[in-house]
Amino acid sequence: MTPLEVITAKRAHLARLANESGAAGEQAALLAMEHWTSRPKGPALRQLLAALAETGVTIKASSFDALAAPQPLDFTDPDRLRRQIDGVTFIEIKTANQPRVQPGFAGFFFALTESEISAADQLGPRHRVALFNNLSGELLITSVPDIISRSRSMNWQLSVQL
Repeated sequence: MTPLEVITAKRAHLARLANESGAAGEQAALLAMEHWTSRPKGPALRQLLAALAETGVTIKASSFDALAAPQPLDFTDPDRLRRQIDGVTFIEIKTANQPRVQPGFAGFFFALTESEISAADQLGPRHRVALFNNLSGELLITSVPDIISRSRSMNWQLSVQL
């Protein structure tokens, strides 16, 4: 293997590990909160976003990972879903897997996407961010404005897909 191939293999391994750890963290956070459900997929997700759009809120599916609702949501009945939508909280889950993350999430470095920030702005208190530490099990429910007010630094970037 050439040095460049080693670097490429390392990057691929780290990207795969980060994605697997993040997904595992999301699942752990979901299990910790019994009234949360995973973001629906397919037709159920389309029904949810359509019901939300009817209230004047248009967000991307990628702006949340879970839902919290006072009662189970019925994605098969559009009329009932429209009646339920105001009571739904949309939750973005951010997971920490690094030993440097301290209690209260000091030292936690993560990204907020434009769609997550837009969803937080449109939904207000109905959008929450769950910070979950995979190593300690600590869970902090917060908001994008609270995160921004606590931030010690911000690094802006442009992410592209070709």
